[in-house]
Amino acid sequence: MVDEKSVLPLGSFLFPRIFQAFRMAIGPSKVSIAFAALTIICLTGWIMDLSRTVVTSSYAVALPRGASTEIRRNGDATELDIYLLPGASLKNFIESRQTTDNRAGVFRTLWLFGAKELHRALYAVFSGNIPAVARSLGDCIKALMWAFCWHTLYSIVFFTVAFAVLSLAGGAICRIAALQFARAERPGLMQAMHFALRRPVSLLGGPIGPVVMILAFGAPIMLLGLAGNLPIIGELLTGLFLLLAFVAACAVTVILVGATAGLGLMSPAVAYEDSDSFDAINHSLSYVYAKPWHMGFYTIIAVVYGAVCYVFVRLFGFLLLWTTYRFLEIGFLGQNEKLHAIWPEPTFASFLGSAGAMPDAWSLWLAALLVRIWVLAVIGLTVSFIISFYFSANTIIYALMRHRTDGNPLEEIYIRPNEASAELPSFEAEPEATASPSSGEPATKMNGGSEQELKTSE
Repeated sequence: MVDEKSVLPLGSFLFPRIFQAFRMAIGPSKVSIAFAALTIICLTGWIMDLSRTVVTSSYAVALPRGASTEIRRNGDATELDIYLLPGASLKNFIESRQTTDNRAGVFRTLWLFGAKELHRALYAVFSGNIPAVARSLGDCIKALMWAFCWHTLYSIVFFTVAFAVLSLAGGAICRIAALQFARAERPGLMQAMHFALRRPVSLLGGPIGPVVMILAFGAPIMLLGLAGNLPIIGELLTGLFLLLAFVAACAVTVILVGATAGLGLMSPAVAYEDSDSFDAINHSLSYVYAKPWHMGFYTIIAVVYGAVCYVFVRLFGFLLLWTTYRFLEIGFLGQNEKLHAIWPEPTFASFLGSAGAMPDAWSLWLAALLVRIWVLAVIGLTVSFIISFYFSANTIIYALMRHRTDGNPLEEIYIRPNEASAELPSFEAEPEATASPSSGEPATKMNGGSEQELKTSE
């Protein structure tokens, strides 16, 4: 039999399993899938940004009194900056500058804002400033509200594409992570994509399902609000059926809280169970409410550990660029003027450096463009790690929550018969997952084949 203490680090504690997420996230297959998804999303945003619709203006005339000094240091203010300022009128800002030539794209605006808030939240995590993390998260939600309210058509098209691409890529990453975590196997890239393409409705329907249920329960409340506009009888109907509105609102709250906390578990549920979206929603919501403290604890561990891993990966990327730049400086002559023209010196905060105007000479311009493409590839790999880590860590959390709630062994994962024969063997299988020839026990467990249910308690 498998020694339980050898399977679970630190005896009966399960949370150290989350620390496997980094090793899983940096796998070439997962990073490749995340990079391909990020490339599709960025290309979509870049093409859509050819119609520059976001008004920008010099801070000297754009910002009202009391505006943050950070925006003033950054130079131009965008619609999003004004939207986030308390008391500022975005409508007046846009109308007063309709004829200005200073415009930007929605995707570029959101990308730069998201990068700034990510680093701000990262610093807040290390300093233990939880309110700052909450503010960054709230500002990101407000940024999405700005995009949908003021650039509705753009946002519907772009985020539909981004959601579909990330859902399919996340399903493939979760499938690889699930097989690696449960059976110490590493399926091929094409096998993972085949799984995701075989379950598109489940992967897309998981996050959409709670939204549909929220709208279904919220519709009666909205109808009651419409009826309230009727003279005399409207206010009477509102007071009479307010209790039913409370009941519907209670259901909306339960679904909203459960779906927000369990959103990351939906793709892993499909990857583990090979089930439909309804089953994924049911598992994610039930696990959140059955073991809320475990779910919260695992999530905090994953967030803090992910922040540390991101700093390490970003530091590696910076050293890669910085070392290349320094060696190039040794080779270039003429006080490195040509190098500085095609490649601003990278910093840890900005891999692209202080981006200025492109050189006038065609050769320098083309060289600068190629350099930016390669540097953007390094940035893309760094962001791809974040995507891979998110899905890998949530896959581990799903396995731990399923074990805590349902008592399923950590090695249990659904494998179709035709898929089992196509799986590639792992060259890094853990010793505890392989039985000795004399034991007479199977070398791997598949489709619930474990005979021993791990009974642990934290």
